[in-house]
Amino acid sequence: MTQNNTPLRARKEGGGTPLMTDWYLKSETGPLKDVLLGPAESFRWMGLENAQWSSLVRDTLRKGYKFDKQAAMRQHREMIDAYESAGVTCHFLPVDMTNPYQVYARDSSFMSPYGAVVCQLANPRRRGEYAAVLRFYLERGIPIYDMVSAGNFEGGDFNIIKPGVALVGYTDHRSEEVAARQVSEWFLKEGWEIKYAPIDQFYVHIDLMVCMLNEHCAAVCLETTEDDIVQWLKSKKIEIIPASFKETMALGCNVVALGNDRVLSTAGATELNGKMRAAGFTVYDPDMTMFTQAGGGVHCMCQPLRREAA
Repeated sequence: MTQNNTPLRARKEGGGTPLMTDWYLKSETGPLKDVLLGPAESFRWMGLENAQWSSLVRDTLRKGYKFDKQAAMRQHREMIDAYESAGVTCHFLPVDMTNPYQVYARDSSFMSPYGAVVCQLANPRRRGEYAAVLRFYLERGIPIYDMVSAGNFEGGDFNIIKPGVALVGYTDHRSEEVAARQVSEWFLKEGWEIKYAPIDQFYVHIDLMVCMLNEHCAAVCLETTEDDIVQWLKSKKIEIIPASFKETMALGCNVVALGNDRVLSTAGATELNGKMRAAGFTVYDPDMTMFTQAGGGVHCMCQPLRREAA
């Protein structure tokens, strides 16, 4: 127990863990009210240090793109402005110059209706990121549902599709099957339905190719998503808006549902943005190239903390 009496494992072994009350999150689609973001001040490209962990980073290095700190700061501010204009309160992890990729706040933890799951990152240079998120949750009275211990597992591979239904990805690289199954067993005992999504490590996380837009619609890269996953989504009465392979590999499908048919996307996802607008969505599309070229999109950069019921 910590001094504020928040347990480091709120999870009940056999299921039946109580839902959060002060904080509420059952889906990825309800109106977003509070979000956790990482700081841009400490962000820099890790380059070769991170290349073995991301095909997207290898592509950036191959093309010779260069990091621009001022552009990154400006783009991060544009993203914050989009959240705030949508009525979302932004919370921030502290600046830590030793953890530049803490800006990708989805990797080190993920939220559930029962509290936060603290993840285990694959890249040794990033494993210290768990400390800041753990302190953040404890200081705000957010329960720690549990902490991944079986192996590497990152938050972008736990994809809540509907309340009590999740798509769980693994590559045996960034997220390992043994850890994905550890996490999934916790939620199966709570009565959840879990669909496993083994993917090639080239695609990094499942949220690069499947992201919910509202409770009945998802952006999906049909060229990279296995047929059984597509059919499973359709069996849940979820309409699919297709994202192209080219935009998906530029993090274009890695979007955030803001609720009430509003979506945070990026300027680079022009085709997908057009399709979403044609389907009736309001789309916020800041330029985020300094972050997408480093291997993470706006979904990777956010940790939803509180959503209203969809």
